[in-house]
Amino acid sequence: MAVTDRRDAARRTIRTVVQTAIAIAAALPLLVAASGLPESLPGVGVALAVAAGFTRVMALPAVDALLPRWLRLADPDADLRQALERRE
Repeated sequence: MAVTDRRDAARRTIRTVVQTAIAIAAALPLLVAASGLPESLPGVGVALAVAAGFTRVMALPAVDALLPRWLRLADPDADLRQALERRE
C-alpha cells in the first residue's frame, strides 16, 4: 500500500468519524427520549439521513477546498507525478 493510499484512507476515516459523530449528535435527543426499539427507529432514521447528507456535502469539491489540507481528498495522480519527478 503506497503512502498516498494510507494517507487517503486515514483522511477518509477521519471524515467518516466526524460525519457520523455529527449525525449521532443531531439524533441523540430523539434516541434518549425513546425508550423502546420501535420508538427509537425514527432517531436511527434521522441519524442515517444526517450522515448521508453530510457524506454527500463533504464529497463536493467546494467543501473539499475549504477543509484543512491534511483532511482533503488525495490527488489520485499524486503517486504517478512523484514517480515521474524521480525519473527526471
